[in-house]
Amino acid sequence: MADGLPSGLLKACVVVGPEYDKLKELSQSLLQVYGSPLPLLDPVVLQVHAPPFVSTENLSEPSVRNLSQTQQQHFFNKKKNEETTDEVSVPKDLDLALPQLCFPGGLQITKEQKDEQFHFLVFTDVFGNQSHGVVLQYCRSIQEGMQNGHQSLYKSPQLYIGYAICVISKHPYYNALKDCLSSLLGQLKICQMTDMEEQVKEFSAKLALVPVPPPGQLYVAFTLRPLTIVLPSREDKNHPVIDLDLHLPLFCFKSRELMQIIASILTEQRMVFFSSDWAKLTLIIECFMLYIWPLHWQHTLVPILSQQMLDFVMAPTTFLMGCHISHYEDVAQLTDDLILINIDEGTVSCSGCHYVDVPDIPQAAAQRFKCRRKGLQLHYDLEMVHQRICSSLYELRMQRRHWQHRLNLEIQNITLELIVNMFRDVSDYLNYEHRIFNTDEFLKTREPDDKQFYKKVLETHIFHSFLKERLNGKRDKFTQMELSTQTEDQKLCRSMDYSRRPTIKEIVLRNVSLESGLSKRLGSSLPDLDNKKHLSLLEKMSPTKIIPEKPLNTPVRPFKIFHLPDFPSPLNYPNVLHYFGVLILQLNKAISATPLDDSSLLARYFYLRGLINMLSSKRLDALSDFQNLYKTDIAIFPGELVKTLMDSLQIEDRVQVEKRSELKQLICQMKNNEKSEHVESDYHVKKFELPKTPMQLEEFVMCTQQSGIVRDMATSQRLFEALIIGGPKHIHPEMFRVFYSFWKQAEAEAQDIDLPAEVLECLDNNECVYKLSSSVKTSYGAGRIAMTQKRLFLLTGRCGYVEIAKFRDIEEVNLSVAPFLRIPSLKIKNSLRKEIFEANLKSECELWNLMIKEMWAGRMMADNHKDPQCVQQALTNVLLMDAVVACLKTQKAICAASKLAYFEKQRHEVPMIVPRPTAETLKHKINPSQNMTLPQSVDVLLYTPGQLNRDVDGNPKLWCALSCGKVVVFDAVSWSLMQNCIHLGESRLNCMMGLDQKQVWIGSEDSVIYIINTRSMLCHKQLTEHRGEVTDFALEKLNPENRPRQAQVYSCSADGTVIVWDVPSLKVKRQFHLSCDRLQSIQINNDELWCGAKDCVMKLSPRGDLLCKISLPDDVKTRSFSRVTLFMEKRQIWTSFTDSAELCIWDSSDPVKAPKQVTVPNCSGVTCMIRVKDQVWIGCNGGSGLSKVVGKIFVLDSESLKVEKELEAHEDTVQTLFSAEDRYILSGSAKSDGKIAIWRVD
Repeated sequence: MADGLPSGLLKACVVVGPEYDKLKELSQSLLQVYGSPLPLLDPVVLQVHAPPFVSTENLSEPSVRNLSQTQQQHFFNKKKNEETTDEVSVPKDLDLALPQLCFPGGLQITKEQKDEQFHFLVFTDVFGNQSHGVVLQYCRSIQEGMQNGHQSLYKSPQLYIGYAICVISKHPYYNALKDCLSSLLGQLKICQMTDMEEQVKEFSAKLALVPVPPPGQLYVAFTLRPLTIVLPSREDKNHPVIDLDLHLPLFCFKSRELMQIIASILTEQRMVFFSSDWAKLTLIIECFMLYIWPLHWQHTLVPILSQQMLDFVMAPTTFLMGCHISHYEDVAQLTDDLILINIDEGTVSCSGCHYVDVPDIPQAAAQRFKCRRKGLQLHYDLEMVHQRICSSLYELRMQRRHWQHRLNLEIQNITLELIVNMFRDVSDYLNYEHRIFNTDEFLKTREPDDKQFYKKVLETHIFHSFLKERLNGKRDKFTQMELSTQTEDQKLCRSMDYSRRPTIKEIVLRNVSLESGLSKRLGSSLPDLDNKKHLSLLEKMSPTKIIPEKPLNTPVRPFKIFHLPDFPSPLNYPNVLHYFGVLILQLNKAISATPLDDSSLLARYFYLRGLINMLSSKRLDALSDFQNLYKTDIAIFPGELVKTLMDSLQIEDRVQVEKRSELKQLICQMKNNEKSEHVESDYHVKKFELPKTPMQLEEFVMCTQQSGIVRDMATSQRLFEALIIGGPKHIHPEMFRVFYSFWKQAEAEAQDIDLPAEVLECLDNNECVYKLSSSVKTSYGAGRIAMTQKRLFLLTGRCGYVEIAKFRDIEEVNLSVAPFLRIPSLKIKNSLRKEIFEANLKSECELWNLMIKEMWAGRMMADNHKDPQCVQQALTNVLLMDAVVACLKTQKAICAASKLAYFEKQRHEVPMIVPRPTAETLKHKINPSQNMTLPQSVDVLLYTPGQLNRDVDGNPKLWCALSCGKVVVFDAVSWSLMQNCIHLGESRLNCMMGLDQKQVWIGSEDSVIYIINTRSMLCHKQLTEHRGEVTDFALEKLNPENRPRQAQVYSCSADGTVIVWDVPSLKVKRQFHLSCDRLQSIQINNDELWCGAKDCVMKLSPRGDLLCKISLPDDVKTRSFSRVTLFMEKRQIWTSFTDSAELCIWDSSDPVKAPKQVTVPNCSGVTCMIRVKDQVWIGCNGGSGLSKVVGKIFVLDSESLKVEKELEAHEDTVQTLFSAEDRYILSGSAKSDGKIAIWRVD
């Protein structure tokens, strides 16, 4: 049997009370001097009980009771060759002050028997790991302890002394452990003092048999008569256990005080809580720790200080402690700058004469929290008045538990929303590649009244840890709520780079705030205004800063309770072993009764059974259970535990592993994971620092990316060329400092732009003013020329706004010089106006000429190629030009800036006219690499249709598999980025398949099939049966209703293996091997499998029997097939070939017959092929002449086999094609282009 339950409830049970000899001495003296004052005693540890309690070493012992011989004894089971002593010792990682913490108010002899009391403890070891304790204090007669079972020889007044039983667990099961001790209390009251030790040990041994449930919906229940105790599970692996009443602080504090306490925690103040009830201290503090989740308190946490520990509050470091209310004045006088929180009175104050400056929570977030709090129903009795009376204690307790569970979920959502509203857009200021948080930019965008709060928070360890989690790509409830509560405007803003410029909406909001005294915090109270004002203000509010007015959806997470069998009696080795056997049988029944499609619940049962098998020394069965988690829910896979289990395997176990394929696969997978694990060299969050040494190109690119100036490498390289013009081939630190200063100055000036209301009405809400000229004379009057991403306009003194031209309407831009004055002027011809706009910009003329031409060219490129990112790139180029000219201030400044005119150069070098078929068919282009430094190859595309479900985002989605195991997800309605980079290993992803709108299967080069939950966007399952790279999927639906329960999936790998999966259970139904050269595709048609390899195309039966085979034709000069497409309605099998423009169309009814051949024009090789309606779309690698287009798409009619359209698709090879409901075709290109094009289907 294993030494202890690896995830058990009990860590230790400690009995604390008076020292026996001291108590005896004092009791005799008190009896002799009747009426003398009752003294305080020093509590000591009397007993320590910790697992394991039974093992093979004490097999012959009939019961636990036989192990107890003396009152004071250490009850750890000793290992072999270990000496047994009578010393009582506390586990090393527990607090040495445990006796004082069990009696924080002191241990005193009393004349009256006091009522039992509970309080709660938190222990923290040197590594920051926490343990949690629940303490029961109860009284016993001193005389009973002194009599040793004999009648007293004389009568004396009764005296009482307290004993404490502290149950310690690694998990914060406060309510459950309190229930356990309550059950024990009934037995302690009726037992003799001499039996107490045996009762406590048996109680501890029972708790040691209780496993802690894994994260998820499965709870564990067990019986300690008369109570049934329930252990709730964590919601997910990132969330702590919640087994306390989260509404307690809401009873104690008003909203203002709650916000002050949370602000004090987030700004890491030195805080002391006070109460007359020791139990409240820990529970209230723990509630606040949960309120700030996912942020974590990083400093000293001592919820209870005994009287001997009061000097702890003089520590100079940050801390959070709790004291009895009687010490309030003493603590307040000990030191200054403490935040004193009186739980009983609901007040927050400061110690000493100095006021502690704790800034307020941001007002918009605080106001929303206050509104949400008003809607909470906190009173159980009021909620239950319409319910029937429960007929049993268990039913009554379960009714209360369900009510508390629902209320806790509501409070968690409200407090999480508070944290999300405070730190909603933190990720926008993170540089993931270089692990940098742009503090200055983040602070600039905060409201003036909130900046002090953020300045303090940004310096804390709490926030630093939070940033590290964001940089590490942690996807938790914070991330999910942040995404789910975004408005459409916010999604759009995130998908487009506005270069930190305020939009027109933001300027309107700022003006409204200044004029009416409102600020964005009133966005939460808008319902109090009349409807018209509400709507008008809401329309004007910033899409990036407004807190969305959305109702909080708090679905009650259903949970299943698994009841453990009754504990055995007596607790000896054979009985405990039999208990584990009964428990495994119960788990077997539960697994059999669980539907196969409820994989999440199955995973929890497998996890529990693995723990029990491990404890029963059934190591191979435990490994098998844990291996099942790959197919049910890999999120709860206990990697470290499995490594330990693997290391403990005996020789005979390893022989059996070789005979069991699933265990062999698990061990191989674990070893592969160990090899692929890499140690992060730097987990820290950095701040950007200006360079101190000259920079070559590589260092300069990194510096511009870290500073947030430029993200993509190509633009950084052009900027480098511009700054070194006419000088050395490096950038001096002083030059970069000056350039960076001008860049930041331009950003600051843009923030201060104040446009008249008349001008704001003429502009779109999402427009930003990027550049303002000095006051100049123009043909439209005097004023300042302003440039947005859409247009040029003149700010005049009279009517305020005169439009010059939208960039798409410009026909010509040039410079002209007056013959006598020799002063250059800028001329712009607008296609919608006859008159030419002319402006005398003096020294700014050449720069504005460059900038307008670049924006014009960028707009033309965006319109012609349906790619809005071209405008964003042109804007970046323009802003860089402006900063370069301001930085250099030489005659070469304009020449240097011209190196950044990328689109203007393209306009002259490459024909801008897009062929008519391409222009008519192309709908839109998106860039899946928009948040990356380099474009990535689009290897696979998948479109999943929308769904009518209010609980989830029902829009259709576009899944893009990029280089090196990355997946990004777009909303297929707005084409905004939904999920940035799901990482699935480090290898290329070869294929994707959507299943039942709930799962996406992804096959990888590393031979793993990753299954992503479309709701959580997390990979929760992995299939590892393949031994070669997974190349394709095919879904076969087995009944007319197309239910996924009746579906099976075929997957193939390059080594020729085909595996058939049962979808609900993910079990292998069958598999077979094909003799071929690189199996690369599989398709199903009328119960026939068509498998494409490099050297042949095979027709198979569902069992894998070869029906016919198509080999490479002799007259095609190629070595291998590349793609196979079935067109069975026309009895056609289309095949393409590597590095060849030839297509062969075979007759499916007579595959031996010579195929028809088609040659694709202007094509050097077919890379992908897909059938849509009566057409076949073919992606190629081709292109000629001046055109930069390398990747083309040809649309062929399946009947005539003629090319209907030739589409110029991408600047690199077309890598993949996918059909979206036969309405659109999606094409993805290789790395040099890295974009996705959406095409209309005729």
